[in-house]
Parts: sequence; C-alpha cells; structure tokens
Amino acid sequence: MSRSVREKTESKYEQRWAMQQAATTAFLFVLLVLLLSGCGGQARDRHEPVPVRPKLALPQLRYTIQAGAFKNIDNAVRLTEKLLARRLVAYHFIDESGFYKVRIGNFSSREEAVAKADGLKSARIIEEYFIIAPGDYAAARQEGATAGQLRKEIVRTAERFIGVPYKWGGESTVSGFDCSGLTMVVYQLNGLELPRTSGDQWAVGRPVNERELSQGDLLFFATRGGNKVSHVGIYLGGDNFLHAPGRGNTIQVASLSSDYFRSRYLGARSYL
Repeated sequence: MSRSVREKTESKYEQRWAMQQAATTAFLFVLLVLLLSGCGGQARDRHEPVPVRPKLALPQLRYTIQAGAFKNIDNAVRLTEKLLARRLVAYHFIDESGFYKVRIGNFSSREEAVAKADGLKSARIIEEYFIIAPGDYAAARQEGATAGQLRKEIVRTAERFIGVPYKWGGESTVSGFDCSGLTMVVYQLNGLELPRTSGDQWAVGRPVNERELSQGDLLFFATRGGNKVSHVGIYLGGDNFLHAPGRGNTIQVASLSSDYFRSRYLGARSYL
C-alpha cells in the first residue's frame, strides 16, 4: 500500500472514531440531565428552598350564613343569643369596617345554608343575609401559600378585636366573651373549625416548644390553680399575646413574661 493511500485510510478511521466519541459524549450528557431532573422534568437546584405549605390540623369550614351589620355590639349579642336559643352555632365579630356582624352554622352545602337562612328570615330572626362559601376563607384561599402568610392573617384578624368589650352572649352570658370564645372566632373567621372550649383547643393542637412559637399559635394557662387549662390567648409574636381577660375588661394584648402569666403558663399548641 502506498503512503498516500495509507494516510487516507488512517484519516477515515480517525474521523469515524471522533464521530463515535462525540455521539457517546452527547448521550452521556442527555442521560445526566434526565437523572438530575427526573422523568421528563426540569433540572432543579438541589439547594432551592421549598415553600412550607400549611398542614392544617383542623377541619375547614364549609358554608356559613352571615347576617346583621351593627354599630352597637349589644345588638349583635342579642341576635347571637336568639340564635343560640334555637340551638344553632352562632357567634358575633367585628369586621374591618368596624361593624359587628353574626355568623351562623357550618353547612355541608349552599342549598342547606340558604334553606336555613330563609327559615330564619321568615321567622324574623334575621333580615338580609349572604352565604360565606368555603373558598372565601383565608385557609382555603391560601392553600398554595406559605404557612407564614396564613398565620399573619390569623394575627391580623385577632388584632381587630383589641379594645372590643368583653361580651359573648347566650350560654356564655355569665362568663362573657370568654377567652376560648375569642380564639374560636378568630380561627373560624379564617375558615378553621377550632373547638369551643379551651380544654378541647388544648387537646386537638400540636405541642410547641416556647422557643419555636409562631404567630397564631395558642398559649394556655392555669389561672385557677393546679395544672388544668382555664385560659387561652393568641400569640402575636415577640413576647406578646392577645386575650379576653375577664368581665369588665376589653380584649387586650398582654406579655408572656409578666409575673402573673409566666407563673401560670402551661404550654402552647399549633394548628398549622
């Protein structure tokens, strides 16, 4: 074989080997991308933070009736008493406009809520009303949001009650707008079915170390001696919590480090 023919043959082998190497490299690159990104997905930075979604420990409310718009809280209390006397779940609250309104029940369907509302209207217990749907609550609207956003909404709701007179109504006329009534209302206004009594609220929550407290957690106290839960407040952040202190007082902010509350503190519970 002549030198020129041999050089041409070697050149063809070198080109073929280079092409095979390039194809192998491309295959390995594609395989690496697939392994990093999963089945057909996009590659994800392994250090990218994943938002913490709320893991709700409480049932979410369904359809609720809302009625009334009172400037005087006593009118809202009287309506609440009438509804409670009919064995309905009802509570009053202050909204962002400063008016006191009343919410009634937790119905499985809009039709059931409308039927009950129309019956109350026919009995002249309520006048105009509208239905709060599951999607109207903060807990439902923020399912895709972080837990921190829902906690801030709970605190924002709680702070609307600062300065509101200590009144509840119905079965709680003697004890007033008690502490657990306040916490229940704040959570229910955000679509979470928190139980009525402080003991039940303590029982259904997830224990939280004091160093790991987050806004919206509930703080529990034994204000009647012993170790039995008798008082509850909503943690606002820092050293502060909001609570209904007792008859003759308005709903207010207190310090967890005060001698009174520090000596009676039992622990905290979270529901998110």
